[in-house]
Amino acid sequence: MLRGATPAPHIAVIGAGAFGGWTALMLRRAGARVTLVDAWGPGNSRSSSGDDTRVIRALYGPSSTYVGWAVRALELWREHERRWQRPLLVRTGALWMFTGDDKYARDSAPLLTRHGLPLDELTTHDVQRRWPQFAVDDVHVAWYEHDAGYLRARLGCACVCEAFVAEGGTYIEAQAKPGRVARGAMGSVPLANGDSIVADAYVFACGPWLASLFPRVCGAVIRSTRQEVFYFGTPAGDERFSDAHCPVWMHVADDGVTYGIPGNDHRGMKIADDRHGPRFDPSKGSRIVSSRGIKWARSAIAARFPALAGAPLSESRVCQYENSPDGHLIIDRHPAARNTWIVGGGSGHGYKFGPALGEVVSALVLDDGEPDATYALGRVS
Repeated sequence: MLRGATPAPHIAVIGAGAFGGWTALMLRRAGARVTLVDAWGPGNSRSSSGDDTRVIRALYGPSSTYVGWAVRALELWREHERRWQRPLLVRTGALWMFTGDDKYARDSAPLLTRHGLPLDELTTHDVQRRWPQFAVDDVHVAWYEHDAGYLRARLGCACVCEAFVAEGGTYIEAQAKPGRVARGAMGSVPLANGDSIVADAYVFACGPWLASLFPRVCGAVIRSTRQEVFYFGTPAGDERFSDAHCPVWMHVADDGVTYGIPGNDHRGMKIADDRHGPRFDPSKGSRIVSSRGIKWARSAIAARFPALAGAPLSESRVCQYENSPDGHLIIDRHPAARNTWIVGGGSGHGYKFGPALGEVVSALVLDDGEPDATYALGRVS
């Protein structure tokens, strides 16, 4: 057990994205001496926590654990937004539109009610009356999640790192790799600059790089895919597409999910396809969107918002998902090193959980706890 050790245990966290940054901050607040390392900086454009926005929502089908984490994360995002006086969370609500079966939402309804989060079932008439900017001819039923919205992703990562350092943590910008494992423990973490970090325990929260850092352990477990994101300019002075008048939205069809985020400091309407793209190298892969992707985005934005047919493409991004085979997160020890934890598998939905996940991982590390089998590496090996 590391908690309460004298002197305070030293924990090294590799990766300053949503998972690693929050874990480092929570470990520091629990009394540990913590060193946080990242190759390119918190929220950098190659990371899975990069870009400007991420959806936060608690509608998660029958998964009570994810709903609980989302509720706790929402509390913590609000708390830290007030504490840091930074605009991290924008509450727009989330409009879920289903072309077919809406069981995913119906399964969520009692869980959200239990946590005091309002969720309304809507007809297409309700949607058109409240948000006439949406075209819903292809929608069977809709649900509105009141407390959902979006998070400022890159800013959030930077704020967490700033707070971590202000509260006594040590941040190093350097490339790190796993050290030698002997007698059931990792001894150190070498850095590319020739230095090394020796700690009592290690947490690797390296997103898509987990597969290359731990090829035997994570090579078949983490698969990075190329995900294109598009921002379309809205008509001058038209408030219908601002985050004050338009919710975050998801369209759930049999062939996949399309989602969008409005406003975001006047960037326009963000739209993306949630289906997994081709394999992608997060270090060297091209970040230029494809002509095929642009064609899809133009068609999708025009179909959902007739007033945006022919709208200019104002920005675009290439991000990545770091997918686990079943879409669940990974929170587990390295099978050969009891003092080393692997945290990842965000699978395109992990960012929102950052602060809640940080609490979970911090407690596991300091209490030498046993991870939940749902998130174990062995479940998908």
